[in-house]
Amino acid sequence: MINFELYKVFYLTAKSGSLSKAAKELYITQPSVSHSIKLLEDQLKLQLFARTSKGVELTKEGSILFSYIEQAYNFISLAEEKLHELRTFSSGEIKIGGSDSLCKHYLLPFLESFHDQYPHVQINLVNGTTPEIVKQLKEGKIDIGIVRTPILDEQMQVREGITIQDCFVTGPKYRELALGKVSLADLLKYPIILFSSNSSSRKFVTRLFSDHDLMLEPEIELGSVDLLIEFAKIGFGVSFVTKEFVAKELAEGSLFEVNLDAAIPSTKIGIITLRNMPLSTAAAAFIAKLENPVLG
Repeated sequence: MINFELYKVFYLTAKSGSLSKAAKELYITQPSVSHSIKLLEDQLKLQLFARTSKGVELTKEGSILFSYIEQAYNFISLAEEKLHELRTFSSGEIKIGGSDSLCKHYLLPFLESFHDQYPHVQINLVNGTTPEIVKQLKEGKIDIGIVRTPILDEQMQVREGITIQDCFVTGPKYRELALGKVSLADLLKYPIILFSSNSSSRKFVTRLFSDHDLMLEPEIELGSVDLLIEFAKIGFGVSFVTKEFVAKELAEGSLFEVNLDAAIPSTKIGIITLRNMPLSTAAAAFIAKLENPVLG
């Protein structure tokens, strides 16, 4: 392939219409410009410039070449400009995938803080279940996934976030469940409200009951944590939720935590990215904020 520097000399000479002006912009001598153009013409086996009393002008062949080189030069300049913007956070975009509940109850404060710090970086949120988020990462549709651990996928790099504790909650109608100890078997006598079957929290609680040789069959399935909370409040049954996400309702007494005699293991929020895939400057900065919430 022809040395790209020759095309650069050709472009600046054609743009200015002068060998001396091109030499000045390139910080080389005029004979060096003439030599480069001659070298390019020899390799292409075409005459690109014709000399005039005012300088040089493009031949027909030179004009055709210039139309292509100009586009390439503009794209290279644009790429350099965009990289500068990304490096200085004057531009950029982060695509983050997560469930509605994690976006609302976990991510929101970090998003607000990040936006205040880097107002020109665009943030796009993509909602989905854990399998959907993993799929989106593998397809390159998002940069970061926020999910519940564990994630057993060798293509994923998992950074651990905060620890969360799940629990069963109910409204005033079944408040007795918050008073005395309740076994998992006794809990099944009440209407159970769970998240959709393909969610990680649903699989987690189903496994919990299965480990005690019990089959968990919900009476109601819902698509959002907000609905799980509201349905429990108004007496539809007992919902399985993340305790940290209903702290306000538990404190004000609109929800009551079921007093189980079995311990529910805690889990962690995972910050996942595609392994061996470099992160943009903005995405790396956002992950750093998630990993160091006090410093961020």
